[in-house]
Amino acid sequence: MHYRLFFINPLSSTNNYSKLFRMKAIEITEYGPPNVLKVTERPIPVLEPGEVLIKVAASGVNRSDIFQRKGNYLVPPGTSDIPGLEISGQIVDGALESVSNPFSLKNGQRVCALTQGGGYAEYATAPLVQCLPIPVGLSDIQAASLPETFFTVWSNVFDRGRLSTDDSGNKETLLVQGGSSGIGVTAIQMAHAFGHPVFATAGNAQKCAACESLGAKRGINYKTEDFVSVVKSLTHSRGVDVILDMVGGTYVDRELSLLADGGRILLIALLGGGKAQINLSEVLCRSLILTGSMLRPQPAALKAAVATKLYEQVWPLIEQGVIKTVIHRVFLAENAASAHTMMEMGENIGKIVLTW
Repeated sequence: MHYRLFFINPLSSTNNYSKLFRMKAIEITEYGPPNVLKVTERPIPVLEPGEVLIKVAASGVNRSDIFQRKGNYLVPPGTSDIPGLEISGQIVDGALESVSNPFSLKNGQRVCALTQGGGYAEYATAPLVQCLPIPVGLSDIQAASLPETFFTVWSNVFDRGRLSTDDSGNKETLLVQGGSSGIGVTAIQMAHAFGHPVFATAGNAQKCAACESLGAKRGINYKTEDFVSVVKSLTHSRGVDVILDMVGGTYVDRELSLLADGGRILLIALLGGGKAQINLSEVLCRSLILTGSMLRPQPAALKAAVATKLYEQVWPLIEQGVIKTVIHRVFLAENAASAHTMMEMGENIGKIVLTW
Protein backbone atom coordinates (compact mmCIF):
# COMPACT_ATOMS: atom_id res chain seq x y z
CA MET A 1 0.00 0.00 0.00
CA HIS A 2 1.31 3.43 -0.95
CA TYR A 3 0.57 6.63 0.91
CA ARG A 4 1.01 10.15 -0.39
CA LEU A 5 1.96 12.93 2.01
CA PHE A 6 1.47 16.54 1.00
CA PHE A 7 2.14 19.89 2.56
CA ILE A 8 -0.71 22.34 3.07
CA ASN A 9 0.70 25.85 3.01
CA PRO A 10 0.03 27.76 6.26
CA LEU A 11 -1.51 30.50 4.14
CA SER A 12 -4.40 28.15 3.43
CA SER A 13 -5.64 28.54 7.04
CA THR A 14 -6.08 24.79 7.31
CA ASN A 15 -5.16 23.97 10.88
CA ASN A 16 -7.49 21.12 11.85
CA TYR A 17 -6.13 17.60 11.32
CA SER A 18 -9.49 16.02 10.48
CA LYS A 19 -10.19 18.76 7.96
CA LEU A 20 -6.73 18.41 6.48
CA PHE A 21 -7.65 15.22 4.64
CA ARG A 22 -11.38 15.82 4.15
CA MET A 23 -13.22 18.57 2.33
CA LYS A 24 -16.70 19.75 1.51
CA ALA A 25 -17.86 19.28 -2.07
CA ILE A 26 -21.02 19.49 -4.14
CA GLU A 27 -21.89 16.13 -5.63
CA ILE A 28 -24.50 14.95 -8.11
CA THR A 29 -26.47 12.42 -6.06
CA GLU A 30 -28.35 11.20 -9.13
CA TYR A 31 -29.05 12.55 -12.60
CA GLY A 32 -31.89 15.03 -12.55
CA PRO A 33 -33.01 18.58 -11.67
CA PRO A 34 -30.92 21.10 -9.73
CA ASN A 35 -31.95 19.76 -6.31
CA VAL A 36 -29.87 16.60 -6.89
CA LEU A 37 -26.83 18.78 -6.09
CA LYS A 38 -25.97 18.18 -2.42
CA VAL A 39 -23.17 19.13 -0.05
CA THR A 40 -21.08 16.13 0.85
CA GLU A 41 -17.71 15.33 2.42
CA ARG A 42 -14.96 13.78 0.32
CA PRO A 43 -11.26 13.01 0.70
CA ILE A 44 -9.00 15.77 -0.54
CA PRO A 45 -7.97 14.67 -4.06
CA VAL A 46 -4.63 13.00 -4.62
CA LEU A 47 -2.24 14.66 -7.03
CA GLU A 48 -1.31 13.08 -10.32
CA PRO A 49 2.02 13.86 -12.02
CA GLY A 50 2.06 17.40 -13.37
CA GLU A 51 -0.81 18.59 -11.16
CA VAL A 52 -1.12 21.06 -8.32
CA LEU A 53 -3.57 21.12 -5.43
CA ILE A 54 -5.56 24.33 -5.08
CA LYS A 55 -7.50 25.54 -2.05
CA VAL A 56 -10.58 26.80 -3.86
CA ALA A 57 -11.92 30.27 -3.19
CA ALA A 58 -14.51 30.36 -5.97
CA SER A 59 -15.84 28.09 -8.72
CA GLY A 60 -17.33 29.11 -12.05
CA VAL A 61 -20.66 27.64 -13.17
CA ASN A 62 -20.93 26.50 -16.79
CA ARG A 63 -23.51 24.94 -19.06
CA SER A 64 -21.44 21.75 -19.16
CA ASP A 65 -22.03 21.38 -15.40
CA ILE A 66 -25.77 21.33 -16.07
CA PHE A 67 -25.36 18.74 -18.82
CA GLN A 68 -23.29 16.60 -16.45
CA ARG A 69 -25.94 16.91 -13.73
CA LYS A 70 -28.58 15.70 -16.18
CA GLY A 71 -26.46 12.76 -17.35
CA ASN A 72 -25.92 14.20 -20.82
CA TYR A 73 -22.22 14.94 -20.45
CA LEU A 74 -20.29 11.96 -19.18
CA VAL A 75 -16.99 12.71 -17.48
CA PRO A 76 -13.80 11.32 -19.03
CA PRO A 77 -12.42 8.12 -17.44
CA GLY A 78 -10.37 8.79 -14.34
CA THR A 79 -11.87 12.24 -13.81
CA SER A 80 -13.68 13.35 -10.67
CA ASP A 81 -17.46 12.94 -10.70
CA ILE A 82 -17.73 16.28 -8.87
CA PRO A 83 -18.76 18.99 -11.36
CA GLY A 84 -16.84 22.19 -11.97
CA LEU A 85 -14.31 23.02 -14.69
CA GLU A 86 -12.89 26.34 -13.51
CA ILE A 87 -11.70 27.65 -10.17
CA SER A 88 -9.68 30.32 -8.46
CA GLY A 89 -7.72 29.95 -5.26
CA GLN A 90 -4.30 29.29 -3.82
CA ILE A 91 -1.75 26.63 -4.72
CA VAL A 92 -1.07 24.56 -1.60
CA ASP A 93 0.79 21.55 -2.98
CA GLY A 94 2.60 20.33 -6.07
CA ALA A 95 6.07 19.55 -7.34
CA LEU A 96 6.38 22.88 -9.14
CA GLU A 97 10.12 22.53 -9.73
CA SER A 98 9.95 19.10 -11.38
CA VAL A 99 7.42 19.81 -14.14
CA SER A 100 6.88 22.43 -16.82
CA ASN A 101 5.97 25.66 -15.04
CA PRO A 102 5.58 28.28 -17.81
CA PHE A 103 4.45 31.10 -15.50
CA SER A 104 6.89 30.35 -12.64
CA LEU A 105 4.03 29.72 -10.22
CA LYS A 106 4.83 29.10 -6.56
CA ASN A 107 3.19 27.45 -3.57
CA GLY A 108 0.95 29.96 -1.86
CA GLN A 109 0.30 31.89 -5.08
CA ARG A 110 -3.21 32.91 -6.15
CA VAL A 111 -4.20 31.36 -9.46
CA CYS A 112 -7.16 30.61 -11.66
CA ALA A 113 -7.24 27.20 -13.29
CA LEU A 114 -9.00 25.13 -15.92
CA THR A 115 -9.66 21.78 -14.25
CA GLN A 116 -10.57 18.37 -15.61
CA GLY A 117 -13.48 18.32 -13.14
CA GLY A 118 -13.92 18.53 -9.39
CA GLY A 119 -14.16 22.32 -9.20
CA TYR A 120 -17.23 22.39 -6.93
CA ALA A 121 -15.14 21.61 -3.86
CA GLU A 122 -12.96 23.19 -1.17
CA TYR A 123 -9.87 21.64 -2.79
CA ALA A 124 -9.31 20.68 -6.41
CA THR A 125 -6.45 19.54 -8.61
CA ALA A 126 -5.48 20.98 -11.97
CA PRO A 127 -2.65 20.43 -14.43
CA LEU A 128 -0.02 23.07 -13.66
CA VAL A 129 0.08 24.11 -17.33
CA GLN A 130 -3.63 24.97 -17.10
CA CYS A 131 -3.10 27.36 -14.18
CA LEU A 132 -2.58 31.09 -14.69
CA PRO A 133 -1.68 33.83 -12.24
CA ILE A 134 -4.72 35.92 -11.39
CA PRO A 135 -4.62 39.21 -13.33
CA VAL A 136 -3.58 42.13 -11.15
CA GLY A 137 -6.57 43.82 -9.54
CA LEU A 138 -9.03 40.93 -9.84
CA SER A 139 -10.76 39.27 -6.90
CA ASP A 140 -11.01 35.50 -6.52
CA ILE A 141 -14.64 35.66 -7.63
CA GLN A 142 -13.75 37.58 -10.78
CA ALA A 143 -10.84 35.24 -11.50
CA ALA A 144 -13.04 32.14 -11.22
CA SER A 145 -15.09 33.44 -14.16
CA LEU A 146 -12.13 33.43 -16.54
CA PRO A 147 -10.69 29.99 -17.42
CA GLU A 148 -13.49 28.03 -19.11
CA THR A 149 -14.81 30.91 -21.20
CA PHE A 150 -11.47 32.47 -22.11
CA PHE A 151 -9.85 29.14 -23.05
CA THR A 152 -12.95 28.23 -25.10
CA VAL A 153 -13.14 31.54 -26.95
CA TRP A 154 -9.44 31.72 -27.76
CA SER A 155 -9.15 28.11 -28.90
CA ASN A 156 -12.20 28.40 -31.14
CA VAL A 157 -12.41 31.98 -32.42
CA PHE A 158 -8.70 32.68 -32.81
CA ASP A 159 -7.08 29.24 -33.20
CA ARG A 160 -9.65 27.12 -35.04
CA GLY A 161 -11.62 30.01 -36.51
CA ARG A 162 -8.57 32.10 -37.42
CA LEU A 163 -10.35 35.43 -36.92
CA SER A 164 -7.73 37.67 -38.45
CA THR A 165 -6.68 40.86 -40.22
CA ASP A 166 -5.74 40.91 -43.90
CA ASP A 167 -2.66 42.53 -45.41
CA SER A 168 -4.59 45.76 -45.99
CA GLY A 169 -5.57 46.01 -42.34
CA ASN A 170 -9.19 44.95 -42.84
CA LYS A 171 -10.56 43.16 -39.79
CA GLU A 172 -12.70 40.04 -40.18
CA THR A 173 -16.18 40.12 -38.64
CA LEU A 174 -17.66 37.86 -35.95
CA LEU A 175 -21.22 36.86 -35.06
CA VAL A 176 -21.70 35.51 -31.54
CA GLN A 177 -24.83 33.45 -30.92
CA GLY A 178 -25.88 33.78 -27.28
CA GLY A 179 -24.02 37.02 -26.71
CA SER A 180 -25.15 37.49 -23.11
CA SER A 181 -23.86 34.11 -21.92
CA GLY A 182 -20.52 33.69 -20.18
CA ILE A 183 -18.98 32.58 -23.46
CA GLY A 184 -20.76 35.36 -25.32
CA VAL A 185 -19.63 38.30 -23.19
CA THR A 186 -16.07 37.00 -23.40
CA ALA A 187 -16.12 36.53 -27.18
CA ILE A 188 -17.61 39.99 -27.78
CA GLN A 189 -15.03 41.74 -25.63
CA MET A 190 -12.05 39.77 -26.87
CA ALA A 191 -12.83 40.25 -30.56
CA HIS A 192 -13.72 43.92 -30.02
CA ALA A 193 -10.48 44.50 -28.11
CA PHE A 194 -8.55 43.30 -31.16
CA GLY A 195 -10.53 45.62 -33.42
CA HIS A 196 -12.94 43.15 -35.05
CA PRO A 197 -16.54 44.18 -35.78
CA VAL A 198 -18.86 41.99 -33.70
CA PHE A 199 -22.57 41.22 -33.88
CA ALA A 200 -24.40 39.24 -31.21
CA THR A 201 -27.78 37.61 -30.67
CA ALA A 202 -29.62 37.59 -27.34
CA GLY A 203 -33.11 36.92 -26.03
CA ASN A 204 -34.39 40.32 -24.93
CA ALA A 205 -33.73 44.04 -25.21
CA GLN A 206 -31.80 44.21 -21.93
CA LYS A 207 -29.42 41.47 -23.02
CA CYS A 208 -28.98 43.04 -26.46
CA ALA A 209 -28.10 46.35 -24.82
CA ALA A 210 -25.58 44.56 -22.60
CA CYS A 211 -23.93 43.04 -25.69
CA GLU A 212 -23.65 46.47 -27.28
CA SER A 213 -22.19 47.96 -24.10
CA LEU A 214 -19.43 45.34 -24.26
CA GLY A 215 -18.50 46.17 -27.86
CA ALA A 216 -21.02 44.53 -30.20
CA LYS A 217 -21.98 46.80 -33.09
CA ARG A 218 -25.52 45.45 -32.86
CA GLY A 219 -27.36 43.22 -30.42
CA ILE A 220 -30.04 41.24 -32.27
CA ASN A 221 -33.12 39.95 -30.42
CA TYR A 222 -33.45 36.48 -31.89
CA LYS A 223 -37.04 36.22 -30.61
CA THR A 224 -38.28 39.20 -32.60
CA GLU A 225 -35.69 39.66 -35.37
CA ASP A 226 -34.17 37.49 -38.08
CA PHE A 227 -30.44 37.58 -37.40
CA VAL A 228 -29.64 36.66 -41.02
CA SER A 229 -31.46 39.63 -42.55
CA VAL A 230 -30.28 42.05 -39.84
CA VAL A 231 -26.60 41.15 -40.25
CA LYS A 232 -26.80 41.14 -44.05
CA SER A 233 -28.30 44.61 -43.99
CA LEU A 234 -25.57 45.84 -41.65
CA THR A 235 -22.79 44.32 -43.78
CA HIS A 236 -24.20 45.41 -47.17
CA SER A 237 -25.11 41.77 -47.94
CA ARG A 238 -21.53 40.54 -47.46
CA GLY A 239 -22.23 38.58 -44.29
CA VAL A 240 -19.67 37.69 -41.62
CA ASP A 241 -16.40 35.78 -41.64
CA VAL A 242 -16.77 33.78 -38.43
CA ILE A 243 -19.77 32.59 -36.40
CA LEU A 244 -19.42 31.26 -32.86
CA ASP A 245 -22.44 28.98 -32.51
CA MET A 246 -23.67 27.31 -29.31
CA VAL A 247 -27.13 26.59 -30.74
CA GLY A 248 -26.77 24.18 -33.66
CA GLY A 249 -29.99 22.62 -34.95
CA THR A 250 -31.89 24.75 -37.46
CA TYR A 251 -29.47 27.65 -36.98
CA VAL A 252 -26.71 25.97 -38.97
CA ASP A 253 -28.26 26.21 -42.43
CA ARG A 254 -29.22 29.84 -41.82
CA GLU A 255 -25.68 30.56 -40.67
CA LEU A 256 -24.19 29.04 -43.81
CA SER A 257 -26.22 31.49 -45.89
CA LEU A 258 -24.91 34.34 -43.72
CA LEU A 259 -21.21 33.56 -44.12
CA ALA A 260 -19.01 35.54 -46.46
CA ASP A 261 -17.04 33.43 -48.94
CA GLY A 262 -14.43 31.42 -47.05
CA GLY A 263 -16.33 31.90 -43.78
CA ARG A 264 -16.23 29.58 -40.79
CA ILE A 265 -18.84 28.29 -38.32
CA LEU A 266 -17.46 27.19 -34.96
CA LEU A 267 -19.89 24.88 -33.20
CA ILE A 268 -19.32 24.62 -29.43
CA ALA A 269 -22.72 23.49 -28.09
CA LEU A 270 -26.06 22.09 -29.28
CA LEU A 271 -28.68 23.96 -27.30
CA GLY A 272 -30.96 23.91 -30.34
CA GLY A 273 -30.48 20.22 -31.10
CA GLY A 274 -27.93 17.91 -32.67
CA LYS A 275 -29.50 17.48 -36.09
CA ALA A 276 -29.49 19.93 -38.98
CA GLN A 277 -30.45 19.90 -42.64
CA ILE A 278 -27.94 21.98 -44.55
CA ASN A 279 -27.29 23.09 -48.11
CA LEU A 280 -23.97 21.45 -48.95
CA SER A 281 -23.69 23.41 -52.19
CA GLU A 282 -23.09 26.52 -50.04
CA VAL A 283 -20.14 24.77 -48.40
CA LEU A 284 -18.75 23.45 -51.68
CA CYS A 285 -19.15 26.49 -53.91
CA ARG A 286 -18.11 29.15 -51.43
CA SER A 287 -15.31 27.33 -49.57
CA LEU A 288 -17.10 27.42 -46.23
CA ILE A 289 -15.99 25.58 -43.12
CA LEU A 290 -18.24 24.02 -40.46
CA THR A 291 -16.26 22.70 -37.53
CA GLY A 292 -16.91 21.79 -33.91
CA SER A 293 -14.92 21.15 -30.79
CA MET A 294 -15.20 20.46 -27.06
CA LEU A 295 -12.56 21.87 -24.74
CA ARG A 296 -12.55 19.24 -22.00
CA PRO A 297 -11.26 16.27 -24.06
CA GLN A 298 -8.44 18.29 -25.63
CA PRO A 299 -4.89 17.31 -24.60
CA ALA A 300 -3.08 19.29 -21.92
CA ALA A 301 -0.49 20.42 -24.46
CA LEU A 302 -3.15 22.24 -26.49
CA LYS A 303 -4.57 23.88 -23.37
CA ALA A 304 -1.07 24.86 -22.28
CA ALA A 305 -0.54 26.61 -25.61
CA VAL A 306 -3.83 28.47 -25.19
CA ALA A 307 -2.85 29.47 -21.64
CA THR A 308 0.35 31.01 -22.93
CA LYS A 309 -1.48 33.02 -25.59
CA LEU A 310 -4.01 34.25 -23.04
CA TYR A 311 -1.27 35.28 -20.63
CA GLU A 312 0.67 37.14 -23.33
CA GLN A 313 -2.17 38.75 -25.28
CA VAL A 314 -5.30 38.89 -23.12
CA TRP A 315 -4.19 39.14 -19.48
CA PRO A 316 -2.63 42.61 -20.11
CA LEU A 317 -5.97 43.78 -21.56
CA ILE A 318 -7.77 42.56 -18.44
CA GLU A 319 -5.29 44.35 -16.19
CA GLN A 320 -5.74 47.54 -18.23
CA GLY A 321 -9.54 47.30 -17.93
CA VAL A 322 -10.02 46.89 -21.68
CA ILE A 323 -11.61 43.47 -21.12
CA LYS A 324 -13.76 43.16 -18.01
CA THR A 325 -15.18 40.26 -16.06
CA VAL A 326 -18.98 40.19 -16.19
CA ILE A 327 -20.42 38.56 -13.07
CA HIS A 328 -24.20 38.20 -12.95
CA ARG A 329 -24.61 36.59 -9.54
CA VAL A 330 -22.53 34.98 -6.80
CA PHE A 331 -23.93 32.10 -4.74
CA LEU A 332 -22.56 30.34 -1.71
CA ALA A 333 -21.37 26.92 -2.86
CA GLU A 334 -24.02 25.22 -0.74
CA ASN A 335 -26.62 26.95 -2.95
CA ALA A 336 -25.29 25.45 -6.18
CA ALA A 337 -28.79 24.20 -7.03
CA SER A 338 -30.05 27.79 -7.13
CA ALA A 339 -27.14 28.75 -9.39
CA HIS A 340 -28.05 25.94 -11.81
CA THR A 341 -31.71 26.98 -11.76
CA MET A 342 -30.77 30.54 -12.69
CA MET A 343 -28.61 29.40 -15.60
CA GLU A 344 -31.25 27.01 -16.92
CA MET A 345 -33.86 29.80 -16.86
CA GLY A 346 -31.52 31.94 -18.97
CA GLU A 347 -31.63 34.86 -16.56
CA ASN A 348 -27.92 35.59 -16.48
CA ILE A 349 -25.93 38.20 -18.33
CA GLY A 350 -22.37 36.96 -17.93
CA LYS A 351 -21.07 34.49 -15.40
CA ILE A 352 -22.53 32.80 -12.34
CA VAL A 353 -19.98 31.97 -9.64
CA LEU A 354 -19.95 29.87 -6.47
CA THR A 355 -17.91 31.03 -3.52
CA TRP A 356 -16.44 28.93 -0.71
